[in-house]
Amino acid sequence: MRAFFSNMNPTLRGFLIILAVVAAVVAFQLEASLGALLVLARIAFLIAIVFVVYRMWRERRAEIGLWRLRPRIVFYGAAALAVADLVLDWYGGARGLQVIAFVAVLVFCGLAMWRTWHDQHHLA
Repeated sequence: MRAFFSNMNPTLRGFLIILAVVAAVVAFQLEASLGALLVLARIAFLIAIVFVVYRMWRERRAEIGLWRLRPRIVFYGAAALAVADLVLDWYGGARGLQVIAFVAVLVFCGLAMWRTWHDQHHLA
């Protein structure tokens, strides 16, 4: 039996594992526990994002401090808008077309931050 699973397509094996977990949740009626785990996972994900962004800022704050005023305002403004977008999604939740707006704001904030960093990095 062990050889059967080790020779199986990894994608199929992953789907079978997911199916087994879903079957266990339904069989033991663990929907409430799954909801609590989802909330904990969202908190952990938010903390991980904040930690990574803080570490990146801390490593590069001297370089960012040397930029002119306008690029610093754009960079920090995009970061603040992304954080506000994440907090609003956490507080209110996005549904329907709001999800597209949520993702678009995050993408454009990331693009503005990357573009500002890229321009300042290559101009120096």
